[in-house]
Amino acid sequence: MALHSMRKARGCWGFIRELHKGPEAAPVPQVSEHTQLSWILACMVRLPRLQHLHQWKAKTAKQNHDGTAGLLTYPVLQAADVLLYKSTHVPVGEDQVQHMELVRDLAQSFNKKYGEFFPVPESILTSMKKVKSLRDPSVKMSKSDPDKLATIRITDSPEVIMQKFRKAVTDFTSEVTYDPAGRGGVSNMVAIHAAVTGLSVQEVVRSSRGIDTARYKLVVADAVIEKFAPIKSEIERLQMDKEHLEKVLQVGSAKAKELAYPVCQEVKKLVGFL
Repeated sequence: MALHSMRKARGCWGFIRELHKGPEAAPVPQVSEHTQLSWILACMVRLPRLQHLHQWKAKTAKQNHDGTAGLLTYPVLQAADVLLYKSTHVPVGEDQVQHMELVRDLAQSFNKKYGEFFPVPESILTSMKKVKSLRDPSVKMSKSDPDKLATIRITDSPEVIMQKFRKAVTDFTSEVTYDPAGRGGVSNMVAIHAAVTGLSVQEVVRSSRGIDTARYKLVVADAVIEKFAPIKSEIERLQMDKEHLEKVLQVGSAKAKELAYPVCQEVKKLVGFL
């Protein structure tokens, strides 16, 4: 039924193409195939399937409202990002496993209806550890956290990083130990310290004997600042070279378009748009 409605809408594509052209060519090519495939895939998945995803349930519960359409449609766009390039293996963290299950489900549903077109991609679990929020160590650090003190950004100044670690939640025990279940805040500090120094958790704990947690937070802040310094410097250098950045965007967009366009065109033929 949904795809029947999609076919009825094929007359709109001419208008959409003209809209994308605009009065002049855009300075950077746009890869619109992502959104086109995302809309097609969205017509093949039911609402309860998307509402079953952990991200939807967790964020709507935290925000204490019904959520927004963006929370539902983002995983479908993510699936389009993967399938558009006929990816066979995708590196993901543990928090993205459910989304990859959706990708596989959509690939299989499409193939069942239209023939073996998309490879069903496999997840490659990375060893990347979750960094917890500085203000609530029971949840992961997130760039969308409304609490500005909760998340460390590479572009933060040393003063801001130091302030965020000073305000980081720990507990009333001064000794530095690693016990994620019992001492989430302090354990988060240890995990961050280990990650930026390359030391093991055990080595970090041993090297921190005799340091109270208030002072230890500043030690971790210094280690983070030192780790981020060359990266932050390179970001600032690149931001000053706009011509280089625009060239990178031009080349990358052209390569993406070259791969994505024929796949999207074939999908539109299969579902009846062309």
